[in-house]
Amino acid sequence: MGATVNSVIKNSIAEELELQKGDEILSVDGIKMQDMIDYNFYMKSELITLEIKKANGEIEEYEIEKDYDEDLGIVFESAVFDKVKPCLNHCIFCFVDQQPKGLRNTLYIKDDDYRLSYLQGTYITMTNLKDEDKDRIKRMHLGPFYISVHTTNPELRVKMLRNPNAGKALDNLQWFRKNKIPFHAQIVLCPGYNDGAELDRTLSDLAKLKTTVLSVAIVPVGITQFRGENNLNNLRQVDKKCAEETIEIASKYKRVCCSDEFFLLAEKPVPKAKYYGNFCQLDDGVGSLRLTLDDFYKLKLPKKISKPYKIVFACSYAAKQMFEEISLKLNKIKNLTVEIAPVKSEYWGKDITVAGLITSDDLIRTVKDLQCNIVVIPSIMLRPYTEDFLDGNNLSYVKQQTKKEFLVQKNIYSLKEVVEFINNI
Repeated sequence: MGATVNSVIKNSIAEELELQKGDEILSVDGIKMQDMIDYNFYMKSELITLEIKKANGEIEEYEIEKDYDEDLGIVFESAVFDKVKPCLNHCIFCFVDQQPKGLRNTLYIKDDDYRLSYLQGTYITMTNLKDEDKDRIKRMHLGPFYISVHTTNPELRVKMLRNPNAGKALDNLQWFRKNKIPFHAQIVLCPGYNDGAELDRTLSDLAKLKTTVLSVAIVPVGITQFRGENNLNNLRQVDKKCAEETIEIASKYKRVCCSDEFFLLAEKPVPKAKYYGNFCQLDDGVGSLRLTLDDFYKLKLPKKISKPYKIVFACSYAAKQMFEEISLKLNKIKNLTVEIAPVKSEYWGKDITVAGLITSDDLIRTVKDLQCNIVVIPSIMLRPYTEDFLDGNNLSYVKQQTKKEFLVQKNIYSLKEVVEFINNI
């Protein structure tokens, strides 16, 4: 893998050095780096020596003088330069195992790497955390981390993760507490397994770790139609009763939030911003609807636009209620018509309701017969930094099939881009 350059930032030291895609940083001051943690550490110097293997195979050495905290401006292909630590679990609810064949290769990768948790906010289970990993975390004062706890009951966690090391979770979390290493906790709620009294036990155990636990996010298990007859563990979706019970249990504890889906399932209004604290786990859908709504109501809307124009929001069913509220406000703008088009997931199955899993064909099926000037979609439908959907088709293909124009909303937690677009009609 190596510390391979993907691109360089304009007007940076890397550009001055004429570094290019495919070049590899072999060492910094004679030290081979494991990951971006090492890179960030060794860059904190006013004088460094880089050994670089060029894309053509030549090896060159550079001595660089710079400000102490100045970055070189390199964008690497990966945050880790050696092998990513793989997931050794076989979780009963694993989403990767519920996917069909034929999707992008990256969708089948299961990592469980503490370095990616620290650098990128991915979740780890700690089942492959070794003593040398702990020593490095402690020595370098790394944190916070994002940890998939699910349950603190040792026997139940072994059963759910199907890994004998899973039962050591509470011991590991107490080690984090002892060494003052903060973390965010995640619980994927599986009815009949870690809900009810078991959830109460888990939250009680986490509460004893006090402020070492920065936040706890509870999210409902996702079950796709591809699980089918292979659902040997009798997993079932969170229903209204379970959602109501979970919200009630979580309300007894500090820094614990249920994801937006629980409130939709319980047919309760999305809580006010105060409930979500610092919105620590937005990527888990914890507070995303509230953050977007509150941001929208701060935006200044025009009273009218220069010509009749129709916008369609192609959204997930999870965001349908939010966009209905937003559309009521936007439809008060003279000459503007806004329509909501929730995308039904025929690909994954009706129980999958989030935007990040919408496929191109489901989107095409939803909007192709609608009359509008433009369709707005969130960038989370696409692979980061590309126009590719999960099923391998791209936005150009969707445009061709629907004969529609599309506006990709880059910031999925703000409609500022859309409002600016409306102002320029």
